[in-house]
Amino acid sequence: MYKKGAEFISFRKVLNEMPANVRDSVEVLSLNSVSKGLLGECGFRGGYMEAHNIDDFASEQLYKLKSIELCSNTTGQVSTLLLVDPPKRGVESDATMGIYEKERSDIFNGLRQRAELLAKTFNEMRNTTCSEVQGAMYAFPRIHLSQSAIKAARDMGV
Repeated sequence: MYKKGAEFISFRKVLNEMPANVRDSVEVLSLNSVSKGLLGECGFRGGYMEAHNIDDFASEQLYKLKSIELCSNTTGQVSTLLLVDPPKRGVESDATMGIYEKERSDIFNGLRQRAELLAKTFNEMRNTTCSEVQGAMYAFPRIHLSQSAIKAARDMGV
């Protein structure tokens, strides 16, 4: 999350906090790709999908689809492992943790700065507003049309 104090809350966490009778009736598919990850691993092909409480027919089709594909390449598999289990202090990787943490921080700060610039640029445009980008490169600008523009569009049938 780019905004200080903002908290990421996963669908899975919300689902696990629901009463069992509700939780067991909700279908959730979650996907993550290393090529769109925080560390910007563009070019790597790897990722994972988690399925919870998926209809049996849908689950069978997903299994069939995945069964006909080739396995991912070795670097994609290693990248996915690092995505879900990044280096930690106190283990073999401890000697390089400072480098990892600095690179991660630099990448995150660069993404945050670009997200802030994106929203700021939209907000500087005439008749356009955009809410703060909170954790991705997705912005949702709103274009404010004048009543005369709306009337002209209606008169043209659009």
